[in-house]
Amino acid sequence: VLPHLAVLLLFALRLRYPYFIADAKYMRRIAISIYRTTKYLKSKPFYTLVDRFLDSVQKNPHRAFIRYQDETYSYAQSDKRSNKIARSLLKHADLHEGDTVALLIGNEPMFLWMWLALAKIGCSAALLNHNIRSKSLVHCFSCCGATVLIAGAELQDSVEEVLPDLRELGISVYILTDHVTAEGMESLTDKIAQASDEPIPADLRANITFSSPAVYIYTSGTTGLPKAAVIAQRRLWAMSVFPSVCGLKSDDVVYICLPLYHSAGFALGFGGAIERGATVVVKSKFSSSQFWDDCRKYNVTVIQYIGETMRYLCNTPKRVSDQVHNVRMAIGNGIRPEVWRTFISRFGNVDIKEFYGSTEGTLGFLNYAGKTGAVGRVNYFHKKIYPYALVKFDQEQEEPVRNAEGFCIEVVKGETGLLVVKITQKAQFGGYARDPKQTEKKKLYNVFEKGDVYFNSGDLFRTDHENFIYFQDRVGDTFRWKGENVSTNEVSDILTMATSIEEANVYGVTVQGYEGRTGMATITLKKDHQFEPDAIFSHVTTYLPSYARPRFIRIQDCLAVTCTFKQLKGKLVEEGFNPAVITDPLFVLHETVKSYRPLTRDTYQSILDGHFRL
Repeated sequence: VLPHLAVLLLFALRLRYPYFIADAKYMRRIAISIYRTTKYLKSKPFYTLVDRFLDSVQKNPHRAFIRYQDETYSYAQSDKRSNKIARSLLKHADLHEGDTVALLIGNEPMFLWMWLALAKIGCSAALLNHNIRSKSLVHCFSCCGATVLIAGAELQDSVEEVLPDLRELGISVYILTDHVTAEGMESLTDKIAQASDEPIPADLRANITFSSPAVYIYTSGTTGLPKAAVIAQRRLWAMSVFPSVCGLKSDDVVYICLPLYHSAGFALGFGGAIERGATVVVKSKFSSSQFWDDCRKYNVTVIQYIGETMRYLCNTPKRVSDQVHNVRMAIGNGIRPEVWRTFISRFGNVDIKEFYGSTEGTLGFLNYAGKTGAVGRVNYFHKKIYPYALVKFDQEQEEPVRNAEGFCIEVVKGETGLLVVKITQKAQFGGYARDPKQTEKKKLYNVFEKGDVYFNSGDLFRTDHENFIYFQDRVGDTFRWKGENVSTNEVSDILTMATSIEEANVYGVTVQGYEGRTGMATITLKKDHQFEPDAIFSHVTTYLPSYARPRFIRIQDCLAVTCTFKQLKGKLVEEGFNPAVITDPLFVLHETVKSYRPLTRDTYQSILDGHFRL
């Protein structure tokens, strides 16, 4: 009788609380991760992520740590490589504990060894996006205060462009090559080859604490230039433990095809693997055609994604081998419900762990229950540890709605609201390096009571009747395209550098079949100037990375602004790029002919049908 009663009780519990088991499992993993990170943070001397790596070197020296192309590097080999780098930097670059080094390196093992080397000597790394050029690249140094730049050999041209500026700032430049002819730069790989691989004394990083900066990760801001989010050691631990909350284990093989200069590839992929003692497969860049062949070749068990990469995979021609792989889990964000369903039905029952989080944010959500389309679930204990709320937001004024007492108003279930997170000892906001103004802009005061301070995520969410949370949109002057945040102000600044353009209002528009928003610019031309499609194409491709180039250009006689001269984007976003609706001249970026071409109704239809690629 008792076993039957137990079964009935479990069945009744499941009916009444369908997510009880998932909730319990999640809370258990959260408790374990909090216990582990607390232990790391309280240890004397402070136990860093590099100490965790060194423990794995002792425990499993021959386990594969990095697989890249046809090479495999064990934990012990990677330890020795990073020792050689650390010793060469100590000798030639005169680095000391607390210094910052900027890395301009692509996705390759050297990126990872370089970070380990810097961590071993107590230095922090500024992870530069290797797509950025000129003004933006130089600006990155003023944020993080780096005194040394280490760049990949293939990026030497980008560095040479800004070398006079770097020299003026007193920055030492090292190129990962054996010989450098240009004045003002030094070679580094020859120096690394000659260095000893003996272990690095731990006392070189003796003064590192949980509040010391570990890395600077750049995020596009509304100022028009990248902002350096300060990732302290405590925050790096929190990010690195997250994959284990998702279910990452020590025998997993993690496929990293996202950029290592982003928090997903670096902190979750690389950091998460170190935290568990797992293996990483590094891909120089995402390739939809090679993705599953790589997964089979390296016996990948965990993949990382952004919404766009999942869509690309679903758009590849079907193959009989689609479900022949060992991938059991996918960790990422931005996957649309229809792509989620297509992915599962086509590639098999991969456990998709969709999450929400931002590089500088103080809170993350994880859809641990597998509800299609959700980024997480409201959980009483989670909310208790990290207090947050969704509040009413005025889209026109771009600020939270406040009541008669001046406090924010929480939205009801099903209504869209702005995510705000209370800044506490547990949820600290590190802010942006050397940018108090932008740091302050992310804070909201007196949200629910006098004196409280909340982090303004800039993101809109809603919850459903089962307490699942859904990402709705982002506010402000950035949009997301090809997995990258694009600053509208930065693109506007670049466009107005062109000889023919007077003003530019940049915004993101949704395009059927694409994730995120595509860049569009409404411009006015200077007096007595014509629109020069070839010259503008050449200008944007010279100064902007691919993902930031406006795909559509609309020409007007004057731009609409508010009474405080702020450009109005709302109506333009609404009108989009449909030539049947817009009477102004419209152009589309045409990669093949290396120009902007008039956007006709036929081209518009071709874009919607997916024949004209953006």
